Amino acid sequence: MPKKGCLGFSFPIIVGLLVIFLALFVVGFIVGPIGRSMLGDLGLPSWLSVPRPDPRLPAEVVFRPFGFPITNSVVAAWLTIIVLVGISYAVTRKVKLIPSRLQAFLESILGWLYGFCQEVAGKENGRRFFPVVTTIFLFVIMNAWLGLLPGFGSIYITGAEGEHIHLLRPANTDINVPLAIALMSFVFVEYFGIRSLGGFGYLSKFVNVGAFGRGLKQVFSGKLKAGLVGMFTGVIDMFVGMLETLSELIRIVSFTFRLFGNMTAGEILLLIVMFLVPWVVALPFYGLELLVGFVQALIFGGLTLVFLTLAVAHHGAEAH
Repeated sequence: MPKKGCLGFSFPIIVGLLVIFLALFVVGFIVGPIGRSMLGDLGLPSWLSVPRPDPRLPAEVVFRPFGFPITNSVVAAWLTIIVLVGISYAVTRKVKLIPSRLQAFLESILGWLYGFCQEVAGKENGRRFFPVVTTIFLFVIMNAWLGLLPGFGSIYITGAEGEHIHLLRPANTDINVPLAIALMSFVFVEYFGIRSLGGFGYLSKFVNVGAFGRGLKQVFSGKLKAGLVGMFTGVIDMFVGMLETLSELIRIVSFTFRLFGNMTAGEILLLIVMFLVPWVVALPFYGLELLVGFVQALIFGGLTLVFLTLAVAHHGAEAH
């Protein structure tokens, strides 16, 4: 029986993998622009090299059904939805008391997210916020991870305008997708805030003219000093309300550009590394992008959870 080496593989297998890795590295270095500038053109097949990257910020229109533009990032987002629905259907179609590996894996992820929501928002609110936070987390992370698969950025078709364009583009690298997720996060924060505290109770933190009105009433009733103090306090309350309104809107911008910037930068980094030294050199960067996708999904979902918790507890904390 051959002796085991590293990670359960025998030493001959490890040596073979290292030889293949080294061969791919050498070939990638030779066919890349760095190797060609140092060694010249050695006559290797052109298909070994990677085309010069041409990143574009606007998403490209793939087709126009009824005149409505559908971009390659929208196609990628649809693919993400199909994958998530397919996984959910495959797991829930035959739920077993003794779960399969896929069922156990999905249950562990959902259990971890459910515990995270309850730890931050409490038992009752955690159950209410769990569907929203989990949907955002899974959609963002699946967009990021699917964008690393072959086919994204490498399959070309003839677009609606007759030019050659990419069929698939990672959805998170189109600013419209992070903006749409950020708007949904904003809508749910306001919805749960109004539902928990009532329309007047929740919106009063944005438009609070009560102290100013009471101070003005005191001035007209002859209590000049108390009235002026009340009006001054009311002006401060209105200014704080303006800051609250501004902070709510800034969250949308912050959410959008944080996700868009990080994912677009990662995409450009992978394209440049693959172009400079094709093949194996990009593997560590793929691992890094897997981590970045997880972190960005956790940040987006986690901040949404925090803002949801603050929205329903805003006046409750002051009442105590």
